[in-house]
Amino acid sequence: MLRFWDALDDEERDQLTQQIESIDLAEVARLMAGVSDAPDWAELAKQAEPPHAVQLDHAENRFTADDALRRGEQALRDHQVGLLLVAGGQGSRLNFEHAKGLFKIGPLSDRTLLQVLIERQRAVAARYGTRVPLYMMTSPATHEELVAFLDKHDRFGLDQADVQLFCQGTMPAVDFQSQRILLEAPGQLALSPNGHGGMLEAFDQAGCLDDAQSRGLQQLFYGQIDNPLLQVCDPTLIGYHLLAESELTTQVVRKRDPLERVGNVVQLEGKTRIIEYSDLPESVAGQRDAKGELRLWAGNLAVHVFEMDFLRRMSADADALPLHQARKKVKHIDDDGNIVEPQSENATKFERFIFDLLPMARNALVVEAAKYAAFAPVKNATGNDSPETARQGMVQRDAELLRQAGAQVDDVTVEVNPLWALDAAEAQRKLQPGLHVTQPTYFH
Repeated sequence: MLRFWDALDDEERDQLTQQIESIDLAEVARLMAGVSDAPDWAELAKQAEPPHAVQLDHAENRFTADDALRRGEQALRDHQVGLLLVAGGQGSRLNFEHAKGLFKIGPLSDRTLLQVLIERQRAVAARYGTRVPLYMMTSPATHEELVAFLDKHDRFGLDQADVQLFCQGTMPAVDFQSQRILLEAPGQLALSPNGHGGMLEAFDQAGCLDDAQSRGLQQLFYGQIDNPLLQVCDPTLIGYHLLAESELTTQVVRKRDPLERVGNVVQLEGKTRIIEYSDLPESVAGQRDAKGELRLWAGNLAVHVFEMDFLRRMSADADALPLHQARKKVKHIDDDGNIVEPQSENATKFERFIFDLLPMARNALVVEAAKYAAFAPVKNATGNDSPETARQGMVQRDAELLRQAGAQVDDVTVEVNPLWALDAAEAQRKLQPGLHVTQPTYFH
């Protein structure tokens, strides 16, 4: 790591020194040696059962949706709920070399992903006469850009005291063959964010855990910046979580097909767990029940509700979240300082996953949502989970809201800003009776 030391200036040496001192070299060595408690998921998956879940239109649910809605609304009115958005990713796969939260997704408004979610947060807060503080996890690659963007736009109406950004940690990339930590530049290690599970440590170290406690928050609603259909601080989901006295609740949707590239929420060895799609054997993924439906049907949305006391307890446990290894193509420099852009996987990266907390949570709960209303991620430039499919999802949801409010909507693009109407009942009070939408319209 120091082989270009003599050619560095003082500032570059300081930066490299800080990066090296931040690394637990013993931990990296242990991980590369393969000393890991990671389970054999391919084998364990054969024992997996469907999760115990609150399912849509299911008569056997323990609680009704109305009961859950009332309980969640009360928690919001009592100022007990905060919002955490994970926004560390860049839009490289979208050919957008900026923080992904800055990507314009509004079908008619061109609102960014970040603006879409903040305006829903504000609408929820206004509905229940509360303040919902926003905690946003950034990464070294996105932090400064997101801070500047929020400042430029006055945080889209949020009070400055209610917005706190904190940066997740990083881990070095290690070359397969040499087992050496790679350099991105002569004075720069090849570092990458340590996964969404890095939230646990970073949230505590940044003082956000203490801040949430000082505000009297009891629950934290967690979502990712790339899902414009995120049901921000949804009172029904929060209510189910509270009625079940759960420490960690996760939202799911029914998978479209057995091999869909989402995590599989399952019951395994008496615990709720998530098996990544890459770890689920095809023979298990394709299993059907007596009704012909997928046995392992629950797809992970990366939407959770955490009890704050649970987060504090887990943050005090250094081993609460294991580090997972992933093989990636990592650009670096060689011993002569030349840039190497590998054509195949050449290095190991390390990540923590927040869902690894599920089996440690008391009364972990799974709640099903309707996909059209809850999930349209922006991950790929084209095809599935692309800006095109996300915008289609936004239009479908908003058109349904308008129809439920009494409007007739032709096959045209519509967009509803939640600050105008958070739901169909609110829209109905604002729409002209008998409204027929025949051209693209943004309701705001």
